[in-house]
Amino acid sequence: MLEDLKKEVCEANLLLPEYGLVTFTWGNVSAVDRERGVIVIKPSGVEYDELTPDMMVVVDFDGNIVEGDLNPSSDTPTHIELYKSFKNIGGVVHTHSTNAVSFAQAKRGITIYGTTHADYFFGDIPCTRPLNREEIEGDYEKNTGVVIAEAFKNIDPEAMPAVLVANHGPFAWGKDARDAVHNAVVLEQVALMAMQTEMLNPNITAVSDYIKDKHYYRKHGENAYYGQKNRK
Repeated sequence: MLEDLKKEVCEANLLLPEYGLVTFTWGNVSAVDRERGVIVIKPSGVEYDELTPDMMVVVDFDGNIVEGDLNPSSDTPTHIELYKSFKNIGGVVHTHSTNAVSFAQAKRGITIYGTTHADYFFGDIPCTRPLNREEIEGDYEKNTGVVIAEAFKNIDPEAMPAVLVANHGPFAWGKDARDAVHNAVVLEQVALMAMQTEMLNPNITAVSDYIKDKHYYRKHGENAYYGQKNRK
């Protein structure tokens, strides 16, 4: 069942150490098959150099294991909440990448300072509010997804494919598992650039809306012209 999707998810997980986004087993990637109502996700605590497609775990939207001999990632309930809340996404990734985590631990978002950021994220990358004691002692992983959805009440998740969870770290998503990892890589680089920008100029302000709009919309939307997709 879902052999192609398992292979895709396995390969996307293997990109995390390749791009320096994880240490040990600190991360996970999933993808969804909405027609079947299932999610394929990395097994919990398995080293990346041991991963194979047949190790991927298939769960339903209630978190029940549909297929697989291993326990799914402990972050599975968070992934499920994101798929429920953001209807058009196809892949989710969670990492503990150093620079993005630094912003999350500081409990602040990443201000949009330049065009690299604007190419991928339409505005400041948000940070959630901290979870309260009841949320942590209750269904912690599910509530992590709930506070992410809460932070996106007035934000389009397709125009902002990443978030920082306060005190925790980043989640990113995309049209599929590989696209989600791509956005996670960019998020980490943007976090580093923002941090260094603020060190060089503590009085720096956000980039203008006209630069933000120009760079975002030249890559996204019906009038996008970056790349080869419009070539006859």
